[in-house]
Amino acid sequence: MPAIDTPTKSGDPRSLTVGEIMERQVVTCPQDTDAFTLAKILSERRIGSIPVVGDDQALVGLVSEYDLLDAILDGRDLRKVPAGEIMTREPVAVTPDQTLEEVAKLFRDRYLTRVPVVRDRQVMGIVARSDVLAAAARASVYWLE
Repeated sequence: MPAIDTPTKSGDPRSLTVGEIMERQVVTCPQDTDAFTLAKILSERRIGSIPVVGDDQALVGLVSEYDLLDAILDGRDLRKVPAGEIMTREPVAVTPDQTLEEVAKLFRDRYLTRVPVVRDRQVMGIVARSDVLAAAARASVYWLE
């Protein structure tokens, strides 16, 4: 989670943006990456999903732990399953200028855990529910002081 030196210009946690709290170091993969490699990356880095990008580096999908579990339960050999076959196409994404409140409502209403952050379809970061909660807590303490 990135540190927020000054939570917001106004000090009000409701004015925080996704761009201020998103994780900028995002692992992405092309559609032909095999599911075994993706499972290794997810487990080694302790992350829950990987954005899938096209040749132009634009977001085309997302492979999550659930997608990999489905492939395993279907008896598929993960070494032979490309990301493009199991990914969620057109995943929910947010933009860096969206507010903390907007993304919190999205997480709540759609039961999401994390979403890619994009600008012009290019992956800029990823934001998780835990990022939103931590940022809101830090900003609220700052605002109340």
